[in-house]
Amino acid sequence: MLNSEFMRQTLQLRLGQQLTMTPQLQQAIRLLQLSSLDLQTEIQSLLDSNLMLERADELPELPVQPEVQAAQTAVDTRAETELNTATTEQLPDELPVDSIWEDTYESYDGATSYSRSEDEDRDPYERHAGTSESLRDYLYWQMRLTPFNERELAVATAIIDAIDESGYLSLPLEELWQGVQKEMPITLAEAEAVLKLIQHFDPQGVAARSPAECLLLQLELLPEDTPWLLEARRLVECHLPMLADRDFTGLMRRLKVSREALQGIISLIQSLNPDPGASRSSEEPQYVTPDVLVYRQRNAWRVELNPENAPKLRINARYAALTRRSAQSSDTECLKNHLQEARWFLKSLQNRNETLLKVASCIVERQRDFLERGDEYMKPLILRDVAETLGMHESTISRVTTQKYMHTPRGLYELKYFFSSHVGASDGGECSSTAVRAMIRKLIQTENPGKPLSDDKIARLLGADGIQVARRTVAKYREAMAIPSSSDRKRLV
Repeated sequence: MLNSEFMRQTLQLRLGQQLTMTPQLQQAIRLLQLSSLDLQTEIQSLLDSNLMLERADELPELPVQPEVQAAQTAVDTRAETELNTATTEQLPDELPVDSIWEDTYESYDGATSYSRSEDEDRDPYERHAGTSESLRDYLYWQMRLTPFNERELAVATAIIDAIDESGYLSLPLEELWQGVQKEMPITLAEAEAVLKLIQHFDPQGVAARSPAECLLLQLELLPEDTPWLLEARRLVECHLPMLADRDFTGLMRRLKVSREALQGIISLIQSLNPDPGASRSSEEPQYVTPDVLVYRQRNAWRVELNPENAPKLRINARYAALTRRSAQSSDTECLKNHLQEARWFLKSLQNRNETLLKVASCIVERQRDFLERGDEYMKPLILRDVAETLGMHESTISRVTTQKYMHTPRGLYELKYFFSSHVGASDGGECSSTAVRAMIRKLIQTENPGKPLSDDKIARLLGADGIQVARRTVAKYREAMAIPSSSDRKRLV
């Protein structure tokens, strides 16, 4: 049996401290990390659910004067009488049995009118910025316009289903033909003929089985008098790997052409599109609304919040006055809860705006040289630097700078863009990684296309300017900027 001393219950008093996340603090933190679009959605949701909140830009309804109301009533009555008289004179009392309603009465298509009005209310740039039709749907539409028989239609459907987003045929034609042959008899030659027809669909080069075939399909559509057309076809058919390896000397020897002629041939090939599916992307454009506006005024940089980013809110005075009634009821209690929630939200929203403005102002002060002179003068900056300057926690700075954008005279940047690690300099100073990337990009832009700079050469040139970086660091920054290697950047001079 267990000892009774171990089963005894006692009460103990302990003192301790712990951080409690109140609902107000949770709401403030959540609003702080929302993007501008998410914030607008949050505000609209609260406007729909909380009757105490209203937009400050909405004009209150003014009382109508009695004389104005009487005059308006007389006008409405007279207009209604004239309308009834005109309708009686135009429309007969009885209609023939075989008559059509639309022949006598003006038809009203509510759906069409609504769609037209809805389309007119949309932003014209948004209406024409992109297409929601995918590449496969576009090919299906062209397939339905082509006079295929039943067997050819089955093969065409299988081919279009096997085309990937880049516009290439992802499966061998023999495999597609075997799958269709199980359902209906069709020869491989007929399948080849269907593929040839689809390869002449728009966009040019679609349904190709290789990059070489994609380029050849586009070359076939060019006029016969196009300069260097025959040589370009020969290069694509037989020597495309040599072009990928930048073996210009070997190409001139194989094609038996001069350097100037080879340059014209390569220019013709570069005018083609090796990714035909990219022109029919179904992705909707993503718009970015700046949270902060930065501009120069009287030799000083000004930082302001975007006034169009979120609507101005206020508490409805009429409903707020109802909460001061002495009678206690469920309605009064509901109004008080809504009022308290509205006050918390407005306070959290104000705190978000003030914090965002402080952080943006601190960033502009630190990166003044970047705004005035360019990327090469970006200073190294980390979250801790801003947190210590403003007396905030690093997590707060991280939330403020995530998915928040700043519009400057140099362009639109995410606040995270201004934070970068540092690279050591020979004089003991520091240089930001963003500035180093800008220097690398500048060196590559001014290099000799016939003899591009290698990563090791770029590292030595930066070292001569006092920037100590390793070759692998240069390679990492170059790849981050999507710049090809020196062998892939080689061009004919």
